[in-house]
Amino acid sequence: MTVICQLTTERKKVVPNIKSAIKRVEVAERNRERNRNWKSQIRTATTNVEDACDSGKAEDTAAALKRAYSVIDKAVSKGILHRNTAARRKARLASQLVKSSAKK
Repeated sequence: MTVICQLTTERKKVVPNIKSAIKRVEVAERNRERNRNWKSQIRTATTNVEDACDSGKAEDTAAALKRAYSVIDKAVSKGILHRNTAARRKARLASQLVKSSAKK
């Protein structure tokens, strides 16, 4: 049997004794990795939109915004983000696009 450890805030290893607790540690770790991956994709897509807004190319900006919306919506469907959080992030991206287009 594999020993599952969970790191506490003091960085001491805590090993659960109960089978269900061991399983919860495994599931929590799996979910943490999945959430990390999706949140990284969201940050990357957001950064790409910001860079495209700064470059001033309309087609690049539109493509980046479409990709960011898609990534955010998929994260909502998988339970990574709350739908209100996603709506707020998409609104901020859109307002950033409007501000950048107004400057030029």
